[in-house]
Amino acid sequence: MTFSVNNISRETDSQPAAGVPEFGSIFINRDLSLLEFFRRVLEEALDPEQLPLERLKFITILSSIVDEFFMIRVAGLKEKQGREIGVSADGYSTDELLLEIRQRVDEMVGQQMQCLRDEILPELSRAGIELVPVSSLSTEEREYVDDHFEECIYPIITPQAVDPTHPFPYISAGSTNIGLFARPELNRRTARAIGSKEHEFFIRIKIPPFTAPLIPVAEDAQKFVLIDDLVVANIKKLLPEADPLSCHYFRITRDADGDLREAETEDLLATMEQNLKQRRFGDVVRLETASSMPSKMVEYLTTSLEITADDVYSIDGPLSVSALAGLYKVNRPDLKDSKISAYVPAVLDGGTSKFEVIRKQDVLLHHPYNPYTIVTDFLKEAVDDPRVLAIKMCLYRIGSDSPIAPLLIKASEAGKQVTAVIEIKARFDEANNIEWAKRMEEAGVHVVYGILGLKTHCKATLIVRSEDEELVRYVHIATGNYNPETSAFYTDLGLLTADRGIGEDVTELFNYLTAYSHRENFKKIAVAPISLREKGLALIERETEHAKKGRPARIIAKMNRLADHDIIRALYAASDAGVEVDLIVRGVCTLRPGIPGLSENIRVRSVVGKLLEHSRVYYFENGGHPEAYTGSSDWMPRNLDRRVEVISPVEDVEIRRYLRDELLATYLRDNVKARQMMPDGSYRRVEREPDDPVIDSQMWFQGQGNILQFEKAH
Repeated sequence: MTFSVNNISRETDSQPAAGVPEFGSIFINRDLSLLEFFRRVLEEALDPEQLPLERLKFITILSSIVDEFFMIRVAGLKEKQGREIGVSADGYSTDELLLEIRQRVDEMVGQQMQCLRDEILPELSRAGIELVPVSSLSTEEREYVDDHFEECIYPIITPQAVDPTHPFPYISAGSTNIGLFARPELNRRTARAIGSKEHEFFIRIKIPPFTAPLIPVAEDAQKFVLIDDLVVANIKKLLPEADPLSCHYFRITRDADGDLREAETEDLLATMEQNLKQRRFGDVVRLETASSMPSKMVEYLTTSLEITADDVYSIDGPLSVSALAGLYKVNRPDLKDSKISAYVPAVLDGGTSKFEVIRKQDVLLHHPYNPYTIVTDFLKEAVDDPRVLAIKMCLYRIGSDSPIAPLLIKASEAGKQVTAVIEIKARFDEANNIEWAKRMEEAGVHVVYGILGLKTHCKATLIVRSEDEELVRYVHIATGNYNPETSAFYTDLGLLTADRGIGEDVTELFNYLTAYSHRENFKKIAVAPISLREKGLALIERETEHAKKGRPARIIAKMNRLADHDIIRALYAASDAGVEVDLIVRGVCTLRPGIPGLSENIRVRSVVGKLLEHSRVYYFENGGHPEAYTGSSDWMPRNLDRRVEVISPVEDVEIRRYLRDELLATYLRDNVKARQMMPDGSYRRVEREPDDPVIDSQMWFQGQGNILQFEKAH
């Protein structure tokens, strides 16, 4: 249920930019654009028309993505302080940007906590789901939670005092801590050792991250207390001299983007494992403290953690907001949205072999409206089919309970040629991917860790099958990871095809990944960093030429992020030539739309709903001969230059029509969850005229059942 903003990177563009007098730059700052996406997530929580557990879900999502923002983006900016010359192309110096980030984060977190405290928790309480302080419990309830503390928490809690023989302890990132000053009664020997019986100690108590953060006050209860509060309520059992009123919560965030020097390593797997261990000790980039914490303790922590006052954020609410996600798991379907009703397209629902169907026609899958089991069932059919000779897959985020990896192991054990390109540098999934890589290698799978200096982000599968004395290549090109767990709340596309040209290209792609077999040109697909940038620019420039010559010209592009300056300049030129450009960008967008003389023909919108928009589609009118592409890449420098990405053409005329007239058109008609981007980088909800039909794109795809399931005779 948690979204995540995974793979946030530290890329910058230091090229000077032409000025736009009103805004100072033709580009919006990337980090501030990302914060505007966070604001749109917050708006979902602030919306009183949402069901209360859905509002709570977005509250917890916001905390998660803000944490990651500090771990990666803010950490990177802090490293730049004092080392830059001038300002970036978006007009900000690092110091100015950090100040602006602080102001916006403070504002958002304040709104988040007020909404949680004054609206969501009271609304849940009225509905029977309560989060209460320990002090409000009845005698019977207090005995129940105290027994839980004695049996399940007390044995693993370790108070740590700071004194001349015990330096300030290492504080792990993400965990809630309790800090207090106390004067314990010492025996004579201990007092003599530290020099004073009356010495005041700072004491830190870490809340163990593996314990349940929400404690029910009775069996099967829908009434909870936070573990943080329960520990404080029992503080005298840990420290008899301590006063609960002297206890204050704090939490830190560390730099999580360690420097991996791939070119200097002989064993990437071992180096990555060592890098993960070192990540725990990254520099502190943020200290969150309870608003009740006295200035004396704040100053003590600031000094001890070697940070400045600018790194301290005072929080008027729970620091462990992510812990509240547990309330979403309470069995109260009346307080949250109904689950997506996924179904299998008719073309695949007749029991016919998927190989037979795909051999006759391409198939487009739209997840989660089409279940991800279609993909896993296709792989399972390939594993069990004696005519399948080889299976090759690119795996970026596998998932701890993945059904994919065991199927590849089974295929290898059955004697098939199995290749898995596993990206062990996929941020925050490194340990999981490394574990699966080892298990697959032990089973005989040919495991490849990608190319030095690049992340392998493409989502592609190649299945080679012997049919009628020839080898037929079946390909799956996807926008999302091969992770059925996340597929339940990510919208993604998958293209299944037996197109000969695409199959030959994907074969060469795997040769490139496994043996560094370099190809300058592919017949149909575009591959980063080889040809994808040039392909994207060429497609935009072709539309520009069509417009100049009076031919039909239009671009509709749906992606997660848009921040590549070359692409943006090309889009500006297309707009100036008269090309109508509609961009559906979920998160970061550094292009300024709607500026006369620069981007007046460009419109940008973002859709934020119950599902995380993750699909990528690129449509070009091409003078009346439309082309469409789908795949793993956004229009970002990292996708075009520093990752292996694949974008495939959609050759099937009916699927291409569907993408333009149904899928993209529905997102452009959304007037419930869509926001329109303003030239200054802010967003406004799309206004709905009184007579306009209400269109929530995510609900429409489910409710209308208008998923591609056409049948074609061949």
